[in-house]
Order: sequence, then structure tokens, then C-alpha cells
Amino acid sequence: MIGAEELAERLATTRARIAAAATAVGRHPADVNLIGVTKTHPPALCRLAVELGIQDLAENRVQELLAKREEVTGARWHLVGRLQRNKVRDLIGTHVLIHSVDRRSLVDELSRRAERANVIQRLLIQVNVGDDPAKGGCHLTETEDLVAYARARPNLAVEGLMTIPPMPPPEADPVAAAQPLFAALREQRDLLRARFPEVTHLSMGMSDDLEAAVAEGATMVRVGTALFGPRGEGPWRKDAA
Repeated sequence: MIGAEELAERLATTRARIAAAATAVGRHPADVNLIGVTKTHPPALCRLAVELGIQDLAENRVQELLAKREEVTGARWHLVGRLQRNKVRDLIGTHVLIHSVDRRSLVDELSRRAERANVIQRLLIQVNVGDDPAKGGCHLTETEDLVAYARARPNLAVEGLMTIPPMPPPEADPVAAAQPLFAALREQRDLLRARFPEVTHLSMGMSDDLEAAVAEGATMVRVGTALFGPRGEGPWRKDAA
């Protein structure tokens, strides 16, 4: 686990990258929310991140998120990994923003559980802009239909779109490779806003390509390695700590 001084340096560097990318296209850096992806890292590092001003933390796995949520106060939590229907019941009522909703059956389960609990579940629709079979997300052409479907279901609030681009070839510039995909998601979001004004967020961009995401209008960037260093070998578990 990295220490406070190194994390502070990494955070300053990441915020400077966001600020430079935003300023270059006439955006205000404060319009881009930095989400720290803490998967595999211990709660002690999550708490340190919150102390240094990273209010939003994200996990890929439901059980890891819920375990750390009990250990960390003052954070807003996000689920950015694939969500299985049998895990929905564990998330409802926890005030987690789900970034990875990509199919009607998952929408139905979220709505049913949220209605039963009398809560509003916030979510983003994940779009597989790069048609990468290794990534989740609906096809770009299915986005409007899925957004409309989710908006019509009880107790759901669709707040925007999310994407994860394919891994670029080893010799490629990740920023240049990702930029047209991020542009496509922004264009889709802009079209949707004419019909659904509340669909505002763009969750896109990670450690290697956040400059492209910010240039194309990201409102949330999800940064793990650049902040917290290399991931561990497996998910953090309280019983193994």
C-alpha cells in the first residue's frame, strides 16, 4: 500500500492532467468529477483517499464494495463493474451509483427491488461503443431504447451514460485511440438530452486515456492505477485482511 505522501503526489498529478485537458477545450476542471477506483486495495487506503479529498470511490465487485463501505466513512460509492441480477438485492438502498446497467432484465430487477424498498436507484447506462466482446454494455444503436425503457420503469433515475473502450494495440497512443469512441458517446448523450434532459453524465476515461475523455465532455473519470498504484492479486476481503 502506498503512503500518504505518494498518494498526495499522485492525486496532484492526476488533478493537473484533468485541469490541463479541460482548459485546453474551454471547460472548467471542476465540471469533471474524479472517481478513485479502489478495487483490490485495502480500506486504509480508501480512508486516506477520502482524507486527501477524493470523495467518490468505486469498486468492480459488489461484495468488495459493501465490505469496504462498512470500513470507510465520508465516501460516495460507485459500482463500475458488471452487475449480476442476483447481486441487485445487496445494492438497493445503499446509495450507490451503478454505472454498468446494460440490459432490460437488469433494469427490471433494479426497478422491482427499488420499488419494494421504496427508494430511487440512480444509474448510468453502459454502452459498448467499441463493440469489444470483452466489455459489457449495450450496442450504441440500442442506447436510446434502453434509456427510454429504464426511465419508464418505477423507482429508477437514469442520469447518463458510461463506456469502457477496448484495450488499444501495444504500439497505439491510448488517448488517440479512445478519443473517437468517447466522441461517439458524447454525441449519443447529446441526442438523448433532447428527449431526456436529465441524462447528463458521461462516465468515461481512466488512467491512460482521461485526457481524451475530458476533451470529449466527460463529467466523471474513473482512475485507479494512476492514483493507487498497481492492483493486488485479488479482491480485498475482510476475513483475509
